[in-house]
Amino acid sequence: MNGKLLAGFIVVVAFISGIAMYYLQVYAYYDAVPASGTDDVQLTVMASGQPEPILYENFEAIDSESSPIRYRACFTTTMSSGLLTETYEAYERPEPLVAPGWFDCFDAKEIGYALEEGEALAFLGTENVVYGVDRVIAILPDGRGFAWHQINRCGEVVFDGKPAPEGCPPAPES
Repeated sequence: MNGKLLAGFIVVVAFISGIAMYYLQVYAYYDAVPASGTDDVQLTVMASGQPEPILYENFEAIDSESSPIRYRACFTTTMSSGLLTETYEAYERPEPLVAPGWFDCFDAKEIGYALEEGEALAFLGTENVVYGVDRVIAILPDGRGFAWHQINRCGEVVFDGKPAPEGCPPAPES
């Protein structure tokens, strides 16, 4: 009888722990990012190398203090693809990261497919928004836009514990 009680207790504790882990990973650490209405979406200008706000509406974003790559955002823009490609820096090798299922405006598979097929355009939002992490912006032909944080070439090396490669800013202490 004691064995059945102990086994039942272990199963209940494991079940509760599983639910808690799921909640913590998917919901607990994300916070809504309040829209400023003026500079939530920025792209890096080719001529200056500096980020500058673009025209946008319907901004929605989430972020987490637990990781610099948990940022996701959705918006719409009326800017033409011609103006965007002539003015702002393209981003090489964009890889949208999956968002929690409840943040339904951001579909990484759809964005990734559109980027692979050349339907969407990817731009550098802000380089090193946090050391080694860039904000990437992708815009679809229908004006829907998406933003996420992606580890850049400097971050890939430094986060592996190696010294910063040539052309990268010095790594922060610790």
